[in-house]
Amino acid sequence: MFDMLDEIAAIRRGVTRDDNAVSVTLSRRYDAPAADVWDALTNPERISRWFFPVSGDLKVGGAYQTEGNAGGQILRCDKPNRLELTWGAPDSVVDLHLTEAGGVTTMEFTHSVPLAMAQSGAGALFVGPGWDGALLGLGIFLRGEAVGDPLEAANSPAVVEFNKGSIDAWTAAIETSGTATADEIAALREVAIAQYTVLPG
Repeated sequence: MFDMLDEIAAIRRGVTRDDNAVSVTLSRRYDAPAADVWDALTNPERISRWFFPVSGDLKVGGAYQTEGNAGGQILRCDKPNRLELTWGAPDSVVDLHLTEAGGVTTMEFTHSVPLAMAQSGAGALFVGPGWDGALLGLGIFLRGEAVGDPLEAANSPAVVEFNKGSIDAWTAAIETSGTATADEIAALREVAIAQYTVLPG
């Protein structure tokens, strides 16, 4: 289905923290034009094939809801380069940029939440591995490979192994960022392991 080490290495990760917020950043290249990546990110029929089904008023100012996950409001939609929306709360904001060069599209993705919510830079372990999984699913989909049921795929042994590598990569990114203590990282790493690597049932 995919090479775990290659997929882990394909994503660049960063964590920043100031007096008000913690932000996680992800960057990944896709061998597809920006228009195709944009459509996969914004077309409800295509989104449901690699992520969660989404419904709502899908335009600037409109509200959306992903099935079984977060909802929010669409703040900005500049086709085919920038999408900004709230994710689960008004002050939890996702900002996504696409740039294309030579038929290859780079996605720059930032998710910012209040410091009170994240607690420290270690809060990246709440969301980082989940976003890694989304970028993985998008890449598989854009390559034209069948994902099947995205929720079932997310709980497959292969993706659970990917999640373990993702947690390691986010742990390293947080350590490098200097935005959390060793104790904070250790505590939230345990939460991430329970959340992302325990198969249901």
